[in-house]
Amino acid sequence: MKEGLLYSTILIHVYPTESLPADIGLKQCRSAATLRKWRASSARMRTDRQGVAAVFNIATGLAIWCSEAMTLALVLFVAWRHNVRNEAYLYWGLGFLLTGVGFAMVALRGEIPSVLSIEAGNAIALLGQSAWVAGFLALDRKRIEWWALLPPVIWLAGVFLPWVNSDYSNRVVLYNLASATGATALAMAVAAGDMRRERTRVKLMGVFVIQGCLCFGSALMMALTLPSDIEATNLGGASAMASAFLLTIAFAFTCRLIMERSERHLRALTLTDSLTGVLNRRGLLGYFDATQEKAHDDQRQVAVMLFDLDHFKRVNDRFGHQSGDAVLTAFARMARQYIPNNIFGRMGGEEFAAFAAVTDQTEAEAIAEAIRTEFCRLPVSTGEAIVPVTVSIGIALASSIEANIDKLISAADRALYAAKAAGRNCTVTFGEAEAAAPAPATPTSTAGELVPTVDDQVEALRRMGTLSRAG
Repeated sequence: MKEGLLYSTILIHVYPTESLPADIGLKQCRSAATLRKWRASSARMRTDRQGVAAVFNIATGLAIWCSEAMTLALVLFVAWRHNVRNEAYLYWGLGFLLTGVGFAMVALRGEIPSVLSIEAGNAIALLGQSAWVAGFLALDRKRIEWWALLPPVIWLAGVFLPWVNSDYSNRVVLYNLASATGATALAMAVAAGDMRRERTRVKLMGVFVIQGCLCFGSALMMALTLPSDIEATNLGGASAMASAFLLTIAFAFTCRLIMERSERHLRALTLTDSLTGVLNRRGLLGYFDATQEKAHDDQRQVAVMLFDLDHFKRVNDRFGHQSGDAVLTAFARMARQYIPNNIFGRMGGEEFAAFAAVTDQTEAEAIAEAIRTEFCRLPVSTGEAIVPVTVSIGIALASSIEANIDKLISAADRALYAAKAAGRNCTVTFGEAEAAAPAPATPTSTAGELVPTVDDQVEALRRMGTLSRAG
């Protein structure tokens, strides 16, 4: 037994471990325990000479990522084909396609020329990051910035340097720096949108910031430690796995961002008039509680204004329905500019309404008269003819505590009827007492307070001047 142990020990130290004949070890080792010790010693010597073995199989990892990237590219191209106006899907699909093609070229190293596998393959993969940046900018209807192309530019500017091109570790450092730049550009593109309205952007930007720090930290560590090729492979593989995991999270957050935006768009469609772009009846009524609360906080009154375009049926009959639509759109675009917080909408047909928190009756009348006079002063051009149109306005007021939406709208409607009966193109106001009174069985044209028009006020001033000079 002792002779066998001694002889096997001599063989292990004399022969290289890889070339040690298997039959010699088996013949000389008299026991299973000795054989196990010999194998363990052989494994230790092999590890001591070669260093830490490579943990990551680069070709396998690249193949998996290429298949995933191609699948995502196909899905995004189909989504873009379904909605060609959303160019973000196109850019994101191109990003995954370029990344997949670039990594496939890297995985084919040895099968294709090195310049295609190393220089071109990595440049195409980094160009995919640039396409992702362009996608986020296109999502917010922003133009593509020059810094979106920095990742492939950084790679191509450094990879042809001799001390980088000939050293695998330096190439990994350069690629991580370029990738960190791409992650930073992605974070900037995400932050360019509405961060307050779309809170998912904060999380998405955080993912890209973490990815950028990870890639930059990996590059810095390799530059300081000067690892061997095998250690660089392990470190680069770990960084690539972490980046792939973060990209998966980023893709999930991007899907959530798009879903939230789609839901918000659908909600806006249900609350917006498709012709004029202002609130519809449902959307407008939903703002009454907020207006009442604001009036209560500011110690103001609640004003409801109803607008009705005069003789609108004649406009449709004489100039056509397209001209009528142009008149409605022009009035809505103009009137909403005078209403505080744009709480203005179309109730139906040629009738519009607005809610406002006002200091007193004079402020409400000033808003209404500004809209009426401006609409009269600028006749609507439909391209074929100039359409003269006027508007009648009814106003109802109530205190913030006693304001009731049904009563106020009913009172404003009675005031509007009085304005029509008074000759149209004028404003009639119901104060708090009249608005709170029950509606009469038969509307009366003498109810309410007729607001003097600007022309009436100018004429009154002229008469007063004449009388003063005569006296």
